[in-house]
Amino acid sequence: MKLHLRGIIEDTDRHGNIRLYYRTKGKKKVRLREKPGTAAFLREYECAEKGIPYGDSPVVSDSSKPVVARSFRWLCQQHFKRAANSVTVDTMSRRRRILEEICVKHGDKPFELLERKHVTAIRDTRIDSPGAANNIVKAISALFAWAIEVGEAKTNPCMGIKRLKSGDGFHTWTLEEIEQYEARHAPGTTARRALAVFMFTGLRLSDAAILGRQHLNDGWIRIRPGKTRKSSGVEVNVPILSDLAEELDRVPVGQLTFLVTEYGKPFSDKGLGNKMRQWCDEAGLFHCSAHGLRKAGASIAAENGATSDQLKAIFGWTTSQQADLYTRAARRKKLAGDATKLLLPDRNENKSVPLGEPIVEKWDLEAKEMEEKQELAKLNGGPGGRGRTKLRSYIFQVHRLQLVAPV
Repeated sequence: MKLHLRGIIEDTDRHGNIRLYYRTKGKKKVRLREKPGTAAFLREYECAEKGIPYGDSPVVSDSSKPVVARSFRWLCQQHFKRAANSVTVDTMSRRRRILEEICVKHGDKPFELLERKHVTAIRDTRIDSPGAANNIVKAISALFAWAIEVGEAKTNPCMGIKRLKSGDGFHTWTLEEIEQYEARHAPGTTARRALAVFMFTGLRLSDAAILGRQHLNDGWIRIRPGKTRKSSGVEVNVPILSDLAEELDRVPVGQLTFLVTEYGKPFSDKGLGNKMRQWCDEAGLFHCSAHGLRKAGASIAAENGATSDQLKAIFGWTTSQQADLYTRAARRKKLAGDATKLLLPDRNENKSVPLGEPIVEKWDLEAKEMEEKQELAKLNGGPGGRGRTKLRSYIFQVHRLQLVAPV
């Protein structure tokens, strides 16, 4: 489909899918995700042309009627206006796209009558894509959490709704895959430095793209992740491990940001993700990604005994939900390793076991010793006797017999 709009370019990914972008001189290209030819696509294009994130334009009503007070659309509009600075622009844009789609069908309904069964019904319209279905619940839950906080709602209809199983997500790198990547990209290259940054800091893609000398302090990395900067404001503090230090020491003097393009400019988060995709492909790791390295680091740390709180401190998580996934998996792996030997059958279970020394034989030995003592006593002249000469002669004869006795 040919689009006659200024600034629209096409880009084909490695799977053969065509992606649309808006591009203008001096600015980063903007991905256009809406379906071409729709009103939503034109709104998204207009936002890209004006340089504002898609979703910051007013919600377009399906009719010319004014917005109904206390309706779901009304609550969405209040949230977009009043909570814009509580989360990042990207987070609010994604949330807004989801809520706008819900407003098309349910926008005029009273939000106070929304129940759990209604939320699950809306979620199940995307049951073919569990990840997208979970995002619907997440967006509605965030909307009502804000509404409760500001006094517009009393309950959250999403409470108690379990997440749908959406697979394991990004592939977790193995040690062999890390070594394969290292064999392709030599120390000192930007590709090798990116591997060290992702492996030994646990940073997200957007934070790794801006990591630089300004974040170093006395052997530690101190950075406030962009994803939670406006919500929890948590700061991540991680020590600089030796492998990472070696790569950072190779960064040219005067280069502030550690990961830069071939033109010497910092990556955008999407640009770094695309470049990491290229580096992985060059190493023959077509199924690996930058986020998979973050998962690999969390798995290794958990298997080495890191607690849930320690993982939260390293990876900047504000709740234990994600950390517990890794600690539980590591615990299961350890328990399975300890219990594997229990699978081996006891092959000696039905075999006869030799008994101890027979009681009869022991009794006979004791009787023989007693007889020898009595015989010695006779040769010695009995109790108190003086037959020491006979005793010595007897002992001598016994020893001689033992020496010459045939074997």
